[in-house]
Amino acid sequence: MQISFFLKDFVHIFLPKVCVSCDVSLLSHEEVLCTECIYHLPLTDFHQDEQNETAQQLWGKLDFKQAVSMLYLAKSSRVAKLVHKLKYGNEPDIGIFLGQYYAKILQPTGIFEQLDMIVPVPIHSSKLRKRGYNQAGQFARGLSKMSGVPWNEDILIRTKATESQIQKNRIERYDNVEGVFALRRPSLIKEKHVLLVDDVLTTGATICVAGNQLVQAGASVSVATIARA
Repeated sequence: MQISFFLKDFVHIFLPKVCVSCDVSLLSHEEVLCTECIYHLPLTDFHQDEQNETAQQLWGKLDFKQAVSMLYLAKSSRVAKLVHKLKYGNEPDIGIFLGQYYAKILQPTGIFEQLDMIVPVPIHSSKLRKRGYNQAGQFARGLSKMSGVPWNEDILIRTKATESQIQKNRIERYDNVEGVFALRRPSLIKEKHVLLVDDVLTTGATICVAGNQLVQAGASVSVATIARA
């Protein structure tokens, strides 16, 4: 056991890993984020309030059981940097790390005991080929790894490549994603409790349109996102 620690420290000296948030060298026991950056993550604690801001944002638009977001997202913040690196910086481990971290937070609530499957909001196949991974899928993978609830990236698919939502208003965002999702083998989720996950909740348009596909197929839906803008 001691030898493995020595080898890990030896490799760390010559190939140091850095925190994806602040770029300081990680210690041998740290992964992805340094301890200080983890400590300063703006956690929402939405899991302690059924009427939290994410849930309220989805009321009347999606029939769901629970809805939570892990982090608050502010412009030019630590979280904004993390999300940008996850989506565009070829840093898929960020999603896995955050998924595992959030699963630890959510486990005492008992939510994972109620779930049958974790399903990420998909990206279009053209974007998947270019990026190499789905950022929401990495978050789902981390949640699954820590909770033991299986995740499935092939249930929900994106049939159309849409424009970026960033510069669009609320109505334009809904119009942009209307009709872009479809289900493969809907029988797999019928009468199942599915956790639908995504990276960022802004207006809720993407989550609602994707989630309603699951509801129409007979699934019960809960929602979790990495961040809420």
